[in-house]
Amino acid sequence: MTEPTDTDTDTDALPLQEPRLWRDDTWTARVIKNEEDDGWAVEMTRHGDPEPALVGPWTMGRDKKNPKPLDGPAFSTLVKTAAEVIRRHEQQLHATLNKSVTVTARNDQRIRVALAIVPDEDNPSATLTAYDDADDAELASVSVSPAFRLTAASASAWIESDYARPR
Repeated sequence: MTEPTDTDTDTDALPLQEPRLWRDDTWTARVIKNEEDDGWAVEMTRHGDPEPALVGPWTMGRDKKNPKPLDGPAFSTLVKTAAEVIRRHEQQLHATLNKSVTVTARNDQRIRVALAIVPDEDNPSATLTAYDDADDAELASVSVSPAFRLTAASASAWIESDYARPR
């Protein structure tokens, strides 16, 4: 049994099924020494990602010294869990970057105001857009600072200003 090396993440040799390293066309599972205790851990890395999506404890083998070998069912479970971690992270990021509130404006019209932030290290931007809640027709759209705080009050103030760009 050999220790996996950094070159084992080369995706040219897909798939791979070794006791401490499994790989398919999307994921690599690697059993590693747990740095925090005497046990083992497994890391799941999606190909192309710089860091593992999931790192968790791994079961000891029968000799209580070496790790239990990876197998098909364990790999499938790890893939499912790591994919769920990534999905939740993406949902959280989407929710952070896309917010909306619905307010009642003039003439009892329901208007949904959405803030969409585009993160960019050099030039982040954001767009504030108003939609008629009845038919989802766009009423107005302006660029705003990514730091703009969308609340029911700020949405109402923007609508009352006839959609003038907020300061």
